[in-house]
Amino acid sequence: MAEKYLGESIKNLGFGLMRLPMKGDEIDMEQTKRMVDAFMAKGFTYFDTAYVYIGGKSEVALKEAVVDRYPRDSFQCATKLPLWDLKDPGEMEKIFQESLDRAGLEYYDFYLLHALSAEREKQADELGAWDFMKKLKAEGRAKHIGFSFHDTAEALEHILQNHPEMEFVQLQINYVDWESESVQSRKCYEVARKYNKSVIIMEPVRGGSLAIMPPQVQEVFKKAEPEMSVASWAIRYAASLDGLITVLSGMSTEEQLNDNVSYMENFQPLNEAERATVQQVVDILNSLPTIPCTACKYCVDGCPQKINIPGIFKTMNDLTLYNNVEGAKRSYENVTKEGGKAGDCVQCGACEAHCPQKIQIIETLKKAAQTFA
Repeated sequence: MAEKYLGESIKNLGFGLMRLPMKGDEIDMEQTKRMVDAFMAKGFTYFDTAYVYIGGKSEVALKEAVVDRYPRDSFQCATKLPLWDLKDPGEMEKIFQESLDRAGLEYYDFYLLHALSAEREKQADELGAWDFMKKLKAEGRAKHIGFSFHDTAEALEHILQNHPEMEFVQLQINYVDWESESVQSRKCYEVARKYNKSVIIMEPVRGGSLAIMPPQVQEVFKKAEPEMSVASWAIRYAASLDGLITVLSGMSTEEQLNDNVSYMENFQPLNEAERATVQQVVDILNSLPTIPCTACKYCVDGCPQKINIPGIFKTMNDLTLYNNVEGAKRSYENVTKEGGKAGDCVQCGACEAHCPQKIQIIETLKKAAQTFA
């Protein structure tokens, strides 16, 4: 029977290969393989990577853990084309071929323009990226073409109006950002569905932050469902939406993977009482002044001072949520030991240009410098 929409037959949990288990600077391949095997054994088939993830090692891990070990028709692979540093249109073909070679593939099931926004739409126009994507699909080297997106719903609508050939959109959606005016999860989702585009969800657990949570939030979830993990609420919330290809989870440990597959194998959407529980949690979180960082690390690459911005922001948020001053000081020393400290920021603005969350990074680093001086 034909699918009603692209990706309908794919199970609602995808394996994000952005935060794999590491041994120092290298991916822990043995643990990664065990995670892949557990994932596939439960009927899950979608793997997401990108040209830039883990310095290119993520696509290689896809080859070693999945492509070399399973029949090609038993899984789907997605990767992404970064536009931000490209000057010559010919670089797109070079990058795409490198992505194929790293992963040992002849084609990608899903190929995305990475982290589009209103500004990057202009870059895509100048580079001829839209025609390049259509060419890949016509040649069969990319079965389906789309883009990941970080901007306003208005900017998304502009892209979808101009480029109906794009088959799907990857959006940041979670219960904290659903009504956020900066991320606009709900508005972007509604625009995508208005144009009949299938949706892939990224950051359902918001870079892992919705798996930890302050004690008062954990108490709400545990009172409602004592046996369910805190992270399960976030993933099930996202997976309850219609028109999804899958919900990506960047799983870093076997424990995380086993937890995710346990409740997603026979997925049940949130019921009315569970939605009320989530809303109660949102109300609590909205009362806490935290920094909306998802640890995507796009800000780190161009920093001349090599400041671990996401690490510093996580420390600041932990201090806000838990008020553990000594623990926060230890964490700050740890995240700044191999790079610059918050006070070393030279205010060049390179970080803010790459931040999907539109965080005022320079001002926030000043506050961190004052806090941990």
